[in-house]
Amino acid sequence: MSTQASTSGSVNEARGRRSAEDVEDSKKHFRVCRFIIDTGVKLGMRSVPMATACALYHRFFQSASLQVYEPYLVAMSAIYLAGKVEEQHLRTRDIINVCHRYFHPESEPLELDGKFWELRDSIVQCELLILRQLNFQVSFEHPHKYLLQYLLSVRSLLNRHAWSRTPIAETALAVLKDSYHGSVCVRHKPQHLALTSLYLALQTYGVQLPRGELEWWQVVCADITKAQIETIMSELLQLYDMEAKCT
Repeated sequence: MSTQASTSGSVNEARGRRSAEDVEDSKKHFRVCRFIIDTGVKLGMRSVPMATACALYHRFFQSASLQVYEPYLVAMSAIYLAGKVEEQHLRTRDIINVCHRYFHPESEPLELDGKFWELRDSIVQCELLILRQLNFQVSFEHPHKYLLQYLLSVRSLLNRHAWSRTPIAETALAVLKDSYHGSVCVRHKPQHLALTSLYLALQTYGVQLPRGELEWWQVVCADITKAQIETIMSELLQLYDMEAKCT
């Protein structure tokens, strides 16, 4: 009995350590993706290339370890690669200078010296590493287009005044953008993520849609279940909790 108790205690202790490590890893990924988005905005990236950069980052770390790879270097390479994938090419020099300013707001741009060229070479080498790690599968179907379709469908079910006085579209788009701070953006179908973002926006403002034989979400996305919506919504809400922990 004492041996069993000792073994059980060791297992629980190991689980506790893993859980604590998972929380710290999640915080790190959240901060790095916030870095990607903030840097992308300063670089003038469109929303889809920024989403691709975050997706590349999350896909990479699904099979790579934070203890082995520097996450901010992976992030910089993901930005560079996303620009190529989404045909919004960015110069490595611009990426380096904007990222350097992110960490050192008062500093001047880096000189074109050995340190600069070493960092540039690291970004290019890390880009090749990401490509190999992802088996060169770097194109993503993002949920943005589905969300726009769903918004049009929902808008047709509401009267004009209800739609105009409630920022449903803006809130759903904001939730969708925030989803890229966590791996929820690459673990679910884009249609399901888009619909849940809209579902959460409607719930936030208490907007009720007319009911028929089917729920509105069953009409616009036939292959999703209520359980899936609740699972994704829970993961999205956890990201907002993570944001509070990372400020």
